[in-house]
Amino acid sequence: MDAATKPALLKAAPTNPWRRLRNAVRRLVERPAFGRFVSVVIAINAVTLGLETSPTAMSLAGGVLVAIDRTALAIFVIEIALKLIAHGPRFFRSGWNVFDFVIVGIALVPSAGAFSVLRALRILRALRLMSVVPQMRAVVGALLNALPGMGAIVAVLALIFYIASVMATKLFAATFPAWFGTVGASMFSLFQIMTLESWSMGIVRPVMETHSWAWAFFVPFIIVTSFTVLNLFIALIVNSLQAIHDAENREHIEHVEAVVKTDHQELLTQMQALRNEVRDLRAALSKTEP
Repeated sequence: MDAATKPALLKAAPTNPWRRLRNAVRRLVERPAFGRFVSVVIAINAVTLGLETSPTAMSLAGGVLVAIDRTALAIFVIEIALKLIAHGPRFFRSGWNVFDFVIVGIALVPSAGAFSVLRALRILRALRLMSVVPQMRAVVGALLNALPGMGAIVAVLALIFYIASVMATKLFAATFPAWFGTVGASMFSLFQIMTLESWSMGIVRPVMETHSWAWAFFVPFIIVTSFTVLNLFIALIVNSLQAIHDAENREHIEHVEAVVKTDHQELLTQMQALRNEVRDLRAALSKTEP
């Protein structure tokens, strides 16, 4: 070993155990069993946080509930630490990892004094189920992908609401000022009608007792808002879910094709090496023959 190579090897040697540790930790955190374990801990912690709001539960098993809560928090901290070791700075490239880091960080803030309000935010840990359950991640991803399209739908809905509110104020403000006295009051009343919450007996029928033609205003409004525009949200989210599902299928197919191509190439290489060995063997045998 020359003098130039020896220092380089000595410098690289200490990094090998760290690299092996990171690889081992990465294999651990990427195991499905590890994710399932974290999911179970999150679910148990969510239940205990709910029980802590019950005076009866706290009087019977308050110490146990607090111990479970602290144990769950310790597990979450260890999980984040393992992921930081496994991925290094790349940990923060994932939005889900940042989300988990913030949720656990909030839980570590002392819930006393000026930070007492953060005690109520501990239940946010239950939201971490969205980051560890693939199905939930898909739904959240679909919602995020649908946001640009939702903006256009919300704009259309807001325009319809504004026009209908101005019309309702002009038509019914004099006889029903509590519901339609101002544009703001009309918007709130129309929002209640759109949600179909007590819209008939609560608002529309009393209005129709004074204005028998009022159905000609309310029925088209309900059809346009409740049965048309709102269903566009559902269609948009379903389409986004389908797009995510198709993208995952394409990635899976591409991965399988890449694996098959690699295996095929390796098989061809091995066959060619075998042919070369057979040819060399034949050539050697032909030379030994008399």
